[in-house]
Amino acid sequence: MSAMIPSQARGKTLRACLLCSIIQSPADFRRNGCPNCEELMQVRLLSISGRQKGYLKCDFGYLQMKSSPDRIQVCTTTYFDGVIAVIDPETSWVARWQRTSKYVRGMYAVRVKGRIPDDVEAELESRGIKYRPRDQTDQD
Repeated sequence: MSAMIPSQARGKTLRACLLCSIIQSPADFRRNGCPNCEELMQVRLLSISGRQKGYLKCDFGYLQMKSSPDRIQVCTTTYFDGVIAVIDPETSWVARWQRTSKYVRGMYAVRVKGRIPDDVEAELESRGIKYRPRDQTDQD
């Protein structure tokens, strides 16, 4: 699987995911979500809020970006520096350096300004996933 390379490279309209730093147009995020994070972001989603006649009432969806303009606004940003084209993520030293070697092929920001919302960070933490901001302040 690979991400769509934005056809119109208008820097001000492109957005970078705050979680993985992939760059896409808002329309691509709305249509497909984030190709790296959408599956991860769908997992929360079985918060069982009650049982009625043997059925589970589940709350699906608060983390996913697909078809959610509000979630796209808070989980992506137009403020990013540099662009990396990752063709073969598994063998690329740049992808390893950027922590994108397990992600799909595509265009990635070198540095992304901003943080994911607190509710998303808390959800990731509750599942044992450490959030590392993509602004290069968390160097190790």
